[in-house]
Amino acid sequence: MAIQQISVFVENKQGKLVETVKTLAENGINIRAMSIADTKDFGILRMITSDNAKTKEVLSENTVVNTTDVIAVKMADRPGALYKVIDILSKAGVNIEYMYAFTASDALGAYVVFRVDDVPHAQQLMDDNGMQSLNNEDLI
Repeated sequence: MAIQQISVFVENKQGKLVETVKTLAENGINIRAMSIADTKDFGILRMITSDNAKTKEVLSENTVVNTTDVIAVKMADRPGALYKVIDILSKAGVNIEYMYAFTASDALGAYVVFRVDDVPHAQQLMDDNGMQSLNNEDLI
């Protein structure tokens, strides 16, 4: 099942990232996973949070915020686990635009987050191959 990722435009200036994270903390929002890609002038902070609607609401007051569908696939902690997932997508012609990984609680395990060009197809491939994915309710 696809989950929602929040993407936030953050100026690449001292203190801007801490302001963003502070806003989330002050509003009781837990960051479940995050990645930041930067250039000289700005960064794109990608997050999966415990409350995406509230995240978007509180951060939209001061910056550009978008939501994107991604899939988070459970991974085994052993060599070749990532290859297995990527190989399934590759053989089906699904393009991976970017990815990042995170670990959840012991009960949930480790996951890799994929932004792909065809989320429903990729999710169906994961389901067909017995790969467990998170949904938004898992992240609350």
